Amino acid sequence: MAEPKPQHPPKTLLIACGALAREILMVIEVNNWKHVEVTCLPASFHNYPERITDAMRDKIRENRPDFEQIIALFADCGTGGMLDRMLEEEGVVRIPGAHCYEFYATSEKFHPMAEQELGTFYLTDYLARQFDVLIMEGMGLNKHPELMPMYFGNYKRLVYLAQTDDAALQEKAKAAAEKLGLTYEYVFTGLGGLRGFLEGQNPDNDMQEQ
Repeated sequence: MAEPKPQHPPKTLLIACGALAREILMVIEVNNWKHVEVTCLPASFHNYPERITDAMRDKIRENRPDFEQIIALFADCGTGGMLDRMLEEEGVVRIPGAHCYEFYATSEKFHPMAEQELGTFYLTDYLARQFDVLIMEGMGLNKHPELMPMYFGNYKRLVYLAQTDDAALQEKAKAAAEKLGLTYEYVFTGLGGLRGFLEGQNPDNDMQEQ
């Protein structure tokens, strides 16, 4: 009787938002996944949601011949459902959630938090690290502070959803809240739903390529 051929997990590509790259690599390293690769779309697409769907489709079709499985690590992110419709046509699974905040906090915790105060501005580790570049400079608030009420007049609090226990990032998040004139709250999420989703898509963690 011939011995069964050794099984290997499917060669997998994660197409992600650049804002998630650091945390995704942490999950891959923790699990020692040799079969998983990552490519990213620019994090700046958050400001241009109309670019997301076409860019994701192009990435999928470009890489499909080289991978057995492709997973989208992107929220709806303002595409109004267009991203999900395209992914269904392409047969690609997406991590659930309307925002990356929901990935980290998990839906069970995020929705009550959001309902408690609709006027909440959220930061992740990435956004805390890049706040001045993306918000103050990117929205022109450093040069035109008079625009602050127009952009943030309806917000009341800033919630920092922290993926790591980093005192320096906490200080950056507090400073961001002060600049925006918002109350500050800190919630540690760790890798939360992002890690849970990825491990659920790769259940055979002991069956790794050598």
